[in-house]
Amino acid sequence: MAHGKFGTVINCMDGRTQSPVMSWMKETFHLDYVDTITEAGPDKILASEDGLTTNSIKARARISTQAHGSKVIVVVAHHDCAGNPVDKAQHLLHLEKAVQSIRSWNLPVDFITAIWVNQDWQVELIEV
Repeated sequence: MAHGKFGTVINCMDGRTQSPVMSWMKETFHLDYVDTITEAGPDKILASEDGLTTNSIKARARISTQAHGSKVIVVVAHHDCAGNPVDKAQHLLHLEKAVQSIRSWNLPVDFITAIWVNQDWQVELIEV
């Protein structure tokens, strides 16, 4: 097992989300490191359970939880997403389904949640 406290984020590849999400996760969950899994529009991918891509995300999350001992997984959606260009309401529906999908993987974590990164690049916790 790795040294330090790890978390896992399934984030959009959009570089604008990386820094605010990383900072928020470290502060909120008192983490030393955040394993980052990126895809374009991951909320949509996980909501639709796109086989190949979802399996790839799942495999990487499994590495994070097993090799690094991550106990928290956060899935991200954000304003102005090119990979999933829908309104916030649709993103929130996708996030809810994405969290359900991740929970079905039965990974050894204590907490799975979702966040929204708004137009000011600030993180908002989504209750799912």
